[in-house]
Amino acid sequence: MKTSVFSNCGMCSVRCPIKVEVTDGRVTWIEGNPYVPGMEGSLCARGSAGISLLYDFERLQYPMIRTGPRGSGQFKRVSWNEAFNYIAEEVKKAQDKYGKRTVALLDRGAGLFGEMQRLIVRGMGSPNYFNHDDFCRKNVDLAYQTLIGYGRPEVSYDFANTKHMVFYGRNALEALGVREANNIVKALENGAKLTYIDVRVSKTATKATKYLQIRPGTDYALNLALIHVILKEGLYDKDFVDRFLSGITDLENFVKNYTPEWAEKETGIPAYEIIGLARQLSIDKPKVILYPGWFAARTKDAFYFARSVIILNALLGSIEQKGGLIVAKSPKEVGAKGLNSLLDRIPAPEEKRVEAEEGKGFLYDGAGHILHLYRAIKRGEPYPVKALFVVRYDPFAGITHKDIEEISNGLDLLVTIDVNYSATSWYADVILPESIYFERSDIIGLQRGAKPAFVMRKQAVQPIYDTKSRWEIVKGILTAYGAGEYMPYESIEDIWNYQLEGTGVKIEDFEKSGQVALCKDAKIYSRDELKFKTPSGKVEILSAKMAEREVPYFFAYESPVKPNTEEGEFRLVFGRMAVHTHVQTHNNRYLNEIVPENELWINDKIASKLGIKNGDWVEVSSGDYTGKIRAKVTPFIHEESVFMYRGFENEVPWKTRSYGKGLNEGRLLKGAFERMAHGSHTGALFENFVKVKKA
Repeated sequence: MKTSVFSNCGMCSVRCPIKVEVTDGRVTWIEGNPYVPGMEGSLCARGSAGISLLYDFERLQYPMIRTGPRGSGQFKRVSWNEAFNYIAEEVKKAQDKYGKRTVALLDRGAGLFGEMQRLIVRGMGSPNYFNHDDFCRKNVDLAYQTLIGYGRPEVSYDFANTKHMVFYGRNALEALGVREANNIVKALENGAKLTYIDVRVSKTATKATKYLQIRPGTDYALNLALIHVILKEGLYDKDFVDRFLSGITDLENFVKNYTPEWAEKETGIPAYEIIGLARQLSIDKPKVILYPGWFAARTKDAFYFARSVIILNALLGSIEQKGGLIVAKSPKEVGAKGLNSLLDRIPAPEEKRVEAEEGKGFLYDGAGHILHLYRAIKRGEPYPVKALFVVRYDPFAGITHKDIEEISNGLDLLVTIDVNYSATSWYADVILPESIYFERSDIIGLQRGAKPAFVMRKQAVQPIYDTKSRWEIVKGILTAYGAGEYMPYESIEDIWNYQLEGTGVKIEDFEKSGQVALCKDAKIYSRDELKFKTPSGKVEILSAKMAEREVPYFFAYESPVKPNTEEGEFRLVFGRMAVHTHVQTHNNRYLNEIVPENELWINDKIASKLGIKNGDWVEVSSGDYTGKIRAKVTPFIHEESVFMYRGFENEVPWKTRSYGKGLNEGRLLKGAFERMAHGSHTGALFENFVKVKKA
């Protein structure tokens, strides 16, 4: 018997809508949801490899409790009730000693279905929810909030209809969101320009109209010069600026000395190229997109860089514009009722999250700062965090061994909830295996955009191993803890009915395509209707949010330190690839066969001086850690940088296909997790130097 189920992929954080074909209880085919514009039935390599994950015997299969020292990999299989009761007892011990707020939860991010795990800490009376965005998009999110009052998830990009895209190291065609990539390609086919700025020639760069190689760490300098030219030559959208931009005089005064000639010395990009880009963007405005990207935890000035990108979009009038940036509409804005929140059933904690105890001088929002969490665990500042839940995330795969040791020593309880074995689970006290996305249904999510929709991930097949859906895991933990009244549901349908109550949407409405649109046509405000979610209703360069938190509006550019390449010293940069998702997919049978390990990109001229040839094994070291990797000698990377694809976590013996293969960039980030970006207190992961020599 053959059936089709509409769901959402779980092989990365994009969660592309998919159609799953099931034959006699087995998944036999996956494709992009044909009813969703931009998907066109397509799927990436990772999404297609989901079948391999489903039938993989090297994924988590049952609950486990640690029996040996942390990091020994010694565990015993237990029942679900035994695991739940153990967790509840240990949490209560910690809270009896340190208070309710000593419990924290860290996940990859809320996304479509992430509200569910937040019930764990809320139900235990703690305010301490964190996600990985400090090492990803948080600077962009905070920048949007300060300027237009909307967060990053509330802004979409109309690539399909744009005239000019500018990407700063955003390797979109490898990142890889299927709809985003399809729309970028469609725009290029329709004659749009793509300016790509990066230290290396990525695959996205090969599709660009123009590639500009930039000195690492100087993107902010480039943008200050672009703003300088646009203001000096009057290249901006006068109507938009007059109506919606406040603080323009202060901006002009700030950038007056940041000329293209000055920026050329910093960035290595010729002044005429900077002037030419500013003028071309003015010609193409307002259908332009300067894309701040996702991975924005790069440099200490990354928050101010993100603000400069959004300011450029505002100057060019591209915000709330077809072919530009479009703010997401709430259900209420399109005449619909939103989903009922599961969190609303639980009283909000009275105590403050760890970074809220730290005073002012930096920004924060709905999820806590990981660097503050790490400090609370390591040193008990501003108060101790002793019990940590980690959901669908592997933080120990991206940090140094010293950081792992200090965090492990600071915790009384570490619980991981995931579908895969991970570096974090190797050190955990309890491992709870979640059913993978084919085997479970999740809460209904809200897909944001100009045409908002409710989205359902629906179970396609029965679980193969002794795993549970996330809602069942949360219910089990809270019930054992004594807070079961916050999860009174007996089935996922009970949860769906609660979420949908009063919306006019029924469960059966998702059968046709897996999604229910909340309006017929995309809603874009005209300039006469437009009002931003700031106190003034305008784009606030002099941000009220920043003033309240005592964060400076402007940040004077600081020239990055140059590495000593003659001595084999380089700035380490890293990024995404189309085949793998961070540390999650390297053990996948199909994907590991395609790309089993990473390489170190190194400039050919510098490599020659160091006696390194293409394919040679090289040693890469930072502090007390040294690893080996093959060299990719190429002219297509800046002389000051070396680059590797990230996430080749290779230290967990449970994962036999990826074990011992490739080099993990996280082990090289000595001191990175004591370093915070200006104004945002996010990570600054491209501020590390490494030494490279032939092995």
